[in-house]
Amino acid sequence: MKQHGKWFGPLTVHHSDGTVVPTEMAVTTLPDGGTICVTRDITQRVSAQRARDETEIKYRMLIEQVAAISYIAELGVHGQWLYVSPQIETMFGYSAEEWLSNSRDWICHVPIEDHPIIHAAEEASARGEPFQAEHRVTRKDGQIIWVSDTAVVVRGSDTHPVMEGLIVDITDRKMLENQLLQARKMEAVGRLAGGVAHDFNNLLTIIKGYIEMAMNRCLDRPELHRDIRRIEEAADRAVTLVRQLLAFSRKQVLRPKILDLNAIVVNLDQLLRRLMSENIEMKTFVSKDVGAIKADPGQIEQVIMNLVVNARDALPSGGRILIETSNADLDSTYTRDHAVVRPGPYVLLAVTDTGIGMTPDTVAHIFEPFYTTKESGRGTGLGLSTVYGIVKQSGGYIWVYSELGKGTTFKVYLPRVKDAVQVSAAETPASPTHKGHETILLVEDEPAVRELTQMVLSDRGYTVIEALTPEDAERLAGNNGAEIHLLLTDVVMPGISGRELAKRLTGRYPNLRVLYMSGYTYNVIAQDGTLEEGISFLQKPFTPQVLTQKVRETLDRPVSARL
Repeated sequence: MKQHGKWFGPLTVHHSDGTVVPTEMAVTTLPDGGTICVTRDITQRVSAQRARDETEIKYRMLIEQVAAISYIAELGVHGQWLYVSPQIETMFGYSAEEWLSNSRDWICHVPIEDHPIIHAAEEASARGEPFQAEHRVTRKDGQIIWVSDTAVVVRGSDTHPVMEGLIVDITDRKMLENQLLQARKMEAVGRLAGGVAHDFNNLLTIIKGYIEMAMNRCLDRPELHRDIRRIEEAADRAVTLVRQLLAFSRKQVLRPKILDLNAIVVNLDQLLRRLMSENIEMKTFVSKDVGAIKADPGQIEQVIMNLVVNARDALPSGGRILIETSNADLDSTYTRDHAVVRPGPYVLLAVTDTGIGMTPDTVAHIFEPFYTTKESGRGTGLGLSTVYGIVKQSGGYIWVYSELGKGTTFKVYLPRVKDAVQVSAAETPASPTHKGHETILLVEDEPAVRELTQMVLSDRGYTVIEALTPEDAERLAGNNGAEIHLLLTDVVMPGISGRELAKRLTGRYPNLRVLYMSGYTYNVIAQDGTLEEGISFLQKPFTPQVLTQKVRETLDRPVSARL
């Protein structure tokens, strides 16, 4: 006042009723020595400011408690960050101070492959659209994570627009999405493999059939017999490959039983040890009270064999293999991280090796048919594909954990059941002769397979009536129904299925027996590869001996077991 002749500032005034009133006061001295004093009540402004301060505190507390990074930054890949919340240290590994001090280079933390994603989002925000990008970020410790970055332009000068945004860690979501995509891809490849296997089985039926007949006709010519035997060996290798494709595509015929996994592992122990070189140590640990599983025993043995052989091949310089079994209860926490898994009780089979390990890219392809990291001539690339298919067809799941230089673990989860373990019954001995005199209605849309089958059965004394389609079969059955003893039909044909044809004909001719044949299983006669009770099934490719044996076996069964 004395120096400038005026004063302005806040002043608290006490009202006569005792309340405190915030004011602003302006005092000015006049030339004549007088004073002008103006006081303004600022209660509303102070209340509004206090409310804003409280709101800001609450907002900041909220922002700093959510599992996301909030930030304010200039628009542009080299824009300065003005604010970043403390969560950046948890998510990216950098303190807020570290990040802000070098924020103009933040794009350097994004892998170069994702830079186009950032640039596209920046261009969209420059047009007034929200900034939205899903990209990867390299943390301070080198780990790469996936984030969702969403922001809007809120203020700033024309030359430096400012964005406010949130960054959320979506690594887990991306992992689940990749699992689902992988599952869909495997389904698609499986359908393709199943279709190829179906066509190959028809061809192999013809090849193996004529091989067997040719060998029987040249018993007195050893050199020719030996040459044909080589052809048979090649055909058998092709059959093995096709069966592995069927296993992967989950189209195998399964004969599930209630099994004790521990017993299977123990029974295979000596056989597996004979596969090991001297510099490989194999140990087996089976937990007590492991629950029962329902699966095809031969297929489960195949799973164990393939996994152990794969582990052995990963130990070129020696090492250790560990086979373990235990009960496992997979809860919702586990299934959240494994999208295709259903929660529930399982039995775990784990095979671990201390071998060379695999890269993430190799792990992503490891179950695909014909994918192999082995040198040419070592393996077909179908071993793990077979494992995958068997496990999935048995209602289970398989996961692989691997690290380069440290080794690999395969974990197989098979549903645990409460039923008692079944004791395998002795198989009924086959009929000593496969000849007959009955009449067979043969329905097969593949001409070469039909011709071969007719030839073989006729040579064994059967009367064969051939039909190309189900419609032909119904017509021929109408003419010869009383004389037909067996319907031998393919499962899938143009028009109606073999199952539907069998239902129609057995409805008219109750004494008719039925034998289905196919390159792989279909849900018309099987559920998830498990044949329905009482079904007689002939798996392609078959040899003349197997064909006549199965025909004789079906004809000798009670009529009540025809379907």
